[in-house]
Amino acid sequence: MSDQPVDFFDKGDIGKQIPPSTTRSQSLRGFEDTYVDIVDYIIRVTHRIWEEHDLAYLYDTYQHNVVIWTSEGLTYSRETVMANSAKTQSAFPDIRLFGDDVIWAGNDEDGFHTSHRIMWVGHNTGYTVYGPPTGKKILRPGVANCVAKNNYIYYEWIARDEMSLVLQLGYDPHETARRIVEQEARNKIGVPPIGEIERIAGQTTPPVLPPKTSIEFDPEDFVRRMFNDVWNWRRVSALNQYYATNQIVHAAAGREMYGHGDLRAFILSTIASFTDLMMTVDHVYWNGNAKDGYRVASRWTLQGTHDGHGIYGDPSGARVRIMGISHHHIKNEKITEEWMLFDEFAMLKQIYRAKLHNT
Repeated sequence: MSDQPVDFFDKGDIGKQIPPSTTRSQSLRGFEDTYVDIVDYIIRVTHRIWEEHDLAYLYDTYQHNVVIWTSEGLTYSRETVMANSAKTQSAFPDIRLFGDDVIWAGNDEDGFHTSHRIMWVGHNTGYTVYGPPTGKKILRPGVANCVAKNNYIYYEWIARDEMSLVLQLGYDPHETARRIVEQEARNKIGVPPIGEIERIAGQTTPPVLPPKTSIEFDPEDFVRRMFNDVWNWRRVSALNQYYATNQIVHAAAGREMYGHGDLRAFILSTIASFTDLMMTVDHVYWNGNAKDGYRVASRWTLQGTHDGHGIYGDPSGARVRIMGISHHHIKNEKITEEWMLFDEFAMLKQIYRAKLHNT
């Protein structure tokens, strides 16, 4: 939850280059004097590293042993971050990262948690892992959740819409996923062991969340209940309870869902492809108030077995685990807009790894 709820987000304030002389509006003990609050820190660190191409600034803002999680696995150390950043900037030299929102919680004593939603824009004029330059313009949304203290980021979780990138570059996702995992196999990269999805225990039901202890609206409790009711209990009828009738949901691969019908179809198609699907909410924090509304950041993990037909191909038996991050705008106790970011291409590669392993 948020330690210091703030007024509803004004998009016009994000990304402004605030001069160093601006008075600090928040305690930032250990951070550079130039930053006025934690949102300013996140926005301007990102701008300097990526748009000004000042990779050396990573030494001042990322801890030497920083740990970064994506759906592709774990990245460890600042030098790895620098190498990956250089590769991306080489592939997209004119890259721009437009900050759409920063939801935050914490303080300078315990550390700040931030969830930075970004629209990533650039032209592919250099080599990528997918192939040679295409010259195509790319728009890729993503969210980066960070933990920062004393001017250093030491944990980060990144959810990128990599499927949009693959499609916009002009590649066939299935053929590209197959090609990459076959190359991994030649390099002796194995398939992880498969365990049971514990959405239910034995022949029981999914866990029931304890009843609310407060009559006041709790954004964290609301979002956790939504994920559990809709996704784990399959109570898809509860969309009426949690979402406004004219809600908009932005999801992976450029999906734009308006109203309950579109969202219902997406949820059911996902469950049909992974019938034992389980959604675990790992972390939630928020900003806002009852009058202006709430902005909620949720990091979650989806697990499931690919045992159904759908856009991911014929059933493969693959065990899939994907990290995602959602931003919810809540007004009058209903979700009015949602950004649901996850790496669907990483999911596709997990399916093809299992297919290759079983052949």
